[in-house]
Amino acid sequence: MSQADLIGPAQGAGSGSVSGSGPGPASGEAAALRAGRARRRTSGLLRSELLTTFRRWRTLALLGVLAVIPVLVGIAVKIETADGGSAGGGDGAGPAFISQITNNGLFLVFTSLAATLPFFLPMTVGVVAGDSVAGEANAGTLRYLLVAPAGRTRLLLVKYAGTMVFCLAATLVVAAFALATGAVLFPLGKVTLLSGTTVSLSEGLLRALVIAVAVALSLTGLAALGLFISTLTNSGIAAMAATVGLLLMVQIVDTIPQLHAVQPYLFPHYWLSFADLLRDPVYWDELVKNLGLQGLYTAVFGSAAWARFTNRDVTS
Repeated sequence: MSQADLIGPAQGAGSGSVSGSGPGPASGEAAALRAGRARRRTSGLLRSELLTTFRRWRTLALLGVLAVIPVLVGIAVKIETADGGSAGGGDGAGPAFISQITNNGLFLVFTSLAATLPFFLPMTVGVVAGDSVAGEANAGTLRYLLVAPAGRTRLLLVKYAGTMVFCLAATLVVAAFALATGAVLFPLGKVTLLSGTTVSLSEGLLRALVIAVAVALSLTGLAALGLFISTLTNSGIAAMAATVGLLLMVQIVDTIPQLHAVQPYLFPHYWLSFADLLRDPVYWDELVKNLGLQGLYTAVFGSAAWARFTNRDVTS
C-alpha cells in the first residue's frame, strides 16, 4: 500500500491547495503512525520473547544453578578460613581474588564471576541462544510468528536481544547472590584495588556493577554464534549441544600453548580482562580488545544468522 493510499482521506478533507502542495502535515502524521506501529510490534515481540524465556523451567533452573555457585564458594572459603588459614591454601590455588574474600566480602562477587565465566555462565547462554530459533521451529510456532507482520529481520533481532537480556540477568544473578553471601559471611568495607589504591565501599559497588555489565558484554559473541547455529536446524537440543560443544572446544584450544598464535582471535581469550577494572587507573588495552573481538564475532555470526534465516523455508 502506497503512502497516498494511507493519507488520501486526510487530504480530501482539507482544502484543494493542500492536495497540490506535496507532503504536508498529513504525510508526517502517517509516517509517525507507521513508525509507532513498528515500535509497538517490536516491543510486543520482545516482551513476549522475554516472558517466554524467563517462564521456562529450564531457564529458571539455569539461573538457580548460577545463584548457588557463589553461595557454595562463600561457604567453602568461610569453612577453610575458620581456623585462621588462608583461602586457597595460600599457594595461589583457586579462582582469582579468592584470597581477598576474608578481608572484604565484596571480593566474593569478583571471585564468583571469575569462577563461573569460563564455563557455567557461557553454558547457560549457549543453551538459551541455541534454543532461540531452533526451539520455535521444533515446537511448530516459528511459522506462526512469521505470519504476523513482524518480518524475519525484526524477529531475529528480537531473539538476539532476548538472549542478551538473559546474559545480563544471568551475570547479575551471580553478582547479587555473591554480594549477599559476602555480606553475611564476611566484613564489608573499603576496597583495596589490585593496584594498591583504596576506594570507598560505594565506589567498589559501582565497579562491581560495571564489571557485571562487562562480563555480560563478553558473552555477546557467543550469543551470536549460538543464534547462528540455531538457524541451521529444527532441533533445539541439537543446537544447544552444538553451541556448548563448540564452546568447550574453543576453551580447550585457548589453553594449548602450541596454539598461541590463534588464541587472541578466540572469543573467550579476553574474558577475564574485567579484572583490569579493579586497577587505578584502569588498564583499558585488553578490555577494548575483548569488546572489539565480541563485536567482530557478533557482526560475522549475526550476519550469517540473518542470511540463513531470511532465506530459510519455515512453511513446511
